[in-house]
Amino acid sequence: MKILKEHSDSAETAAGYIKNGGVVIIPTDTIYGFSSIVGDGGKKIRAIKGRAETKPFIELVDSVEATKSISSIEIPEKLLRCWPGALTVIVPRKEELGGGTVALRCPGDEWLRKVISLAGRGIYSTSVNRSGSAPMLEVNDIIKEFESEVDLIVCDGDTKGGTASTLVDITSGSIKVLRQGSVKI
Repeated sequence: MKILKEHSDSAETAAGYIKNGGVVIIPTDTIYGFSSIVGDGGKKIRAIKGRAETKPFIELVDSVEATKSISSIEIPEKLLRCWPGALTVIVPRKEELGGGTVALRCPGDEWLRKVISLAGRGIYSTSVNRSGSAPMLEVNDIIKEFESEVDLIVCDGDTKGGTASTLVDITSGSIKVLRQGSVKI
């Protein structure tokens, strides 16, 4: 199924599929992404992409406040000033949530934050492509390749620029840039 992002209930429709365990392709503030609810939804995305279990997904949150339920580390003000926006921050995940690390991003797109809010918790995001291939930027190519494998595609034209988010790791206590994207750190 396809829906235009500009449709009045597109956020509600996308969130409904995500909340119920579906996989949705949605436009983010960077590129199109596969999204599903954090938890079991990741298995479905991995199967579609052919992605290894060892490669984690970004978790999108709807607010800075939402990060506090996921990690107890304080994100530096320098980074918080870039949110909402195309900045992904790797932080330690709370032990009661399984420990390890997690990559969090509060997207700059208001529509996307609404989808996350309506889904009721964070959602996974990863570029739309088969593992090992470049991210797909043209919506017609995305539809042709993945329409039969996902529950919904939210269409918003071709990706403008296709620059991935800047990725930083703060698990050691300092800011380490792992990937320079559209947000300059």
